[in-house]
Amino acid sequence: MVERLIVVALFDRVDLLDVTGPPEVFSLVQREMDESSGYRVVLAAPSLEPVTTSAGVRVLPDVTFASVADRRIDTLIVPGAVTIGPGRQVRAEADPVVVDWVRRLAPNTRRVASVCVGAHVLADAGLLAGKRATTHWTTSAQLAKEHPDVAVDADPIFIRDGDVWTGAGLTACLDLSLALVADDFGQELALRVARQLVMYLKRPSGQSQFSVPLQQTPSSRRVDELRHYITTHLSDPLTVAHLAERLHLSDRQLTRIFAAELGATPAAYIESARVEAARNQLEAGDDTLERVARANGFGTVDTLHRAFRRRLNTTPAEYRNRFRTR
Repeated sequence: MVERLIVVALFDRVDLLDVTGPPEVFSLVQREMDESSGYRVVLAAPSLEPVTTSAGVRVLPDVTFASVADRRIDTLIVPGAVTIGPGRQVRAEADPVVVDWVRRLAPNTRRVASVCVGAHVLADAGLLAGKRATTHWTTSAQLAKEHPDVAVDADPIFIRDGDVWTGAGLTACLDLSLALVADDFGQELALRVARQLVMYLKRPSGQSQFSVPLQQTPSSRRVDELRHYITTHLSDPLTVAHLAERLHLSDRQLTRIFAAELGATPAAYIESARVEAARNQLEAGDDTLERVARANGFGTVDTLHRAFRRRLNTTPAEYRNRFRTR
């Protein structure tokens, strides 16, 4: 099997999880395959001196950038680094030396991927010009201001634009890496790797960095169980009366809990959960809009269409065309 050389850029103050997360995903691919995946992951730095990450953990590079400059690279993964300024303001930093090496390595690379604020390195290297890209939400405004030629979208957890992939913050490096695996070997294998990682699910690219399960942290186990019930019974009617009965509350008490704990009315929260589930289904499969509508409790395509217009300012068909993964 042809070797798939994956180079992860390494430099001082880099976020540790950005560096270690992707190799962990690629290593688990081998466990799930009957034959070698062909992946070979190396950490490349300007020199072979130990690198101190943002977590204070020191990491040894495998190779220098110069030593892989003449190699055919399958995937170049570029993590990021930040500094914290006055008022706890987060700012992405791009080492000019690393930027230069990324610019030099990219032409000999099949695909380039940034993790978290590594998108700033790609932008400084000129690799995001005219492309749509994402980054950690705390530095998206900085990226848009410094690189007006980049279509910055801070919402998705990762974006693919041609042979350039950009990922959102920290743990999204796992989702991005799983997407790269799916691109190479298919969704089924990527899902098996996700299970090995004990991930709740393999999130598709269009899922928001502020998705419904992540927006609020409920203060009671009862409300958490209610949220879980909603997300696992989206095709049910899910009326206020039905949910109130499950929690042994009055309709008025339930409405107050939604407002205080989840920041929305029951109807608005349920619609948000249904739209997010429909987004995932549209990205990952070829189900008809009628089936998507039924599976997620919308009933009709017209209701699904209105919810997408209201929540995302687009139609289900337009959304699928934009975010459909292979």
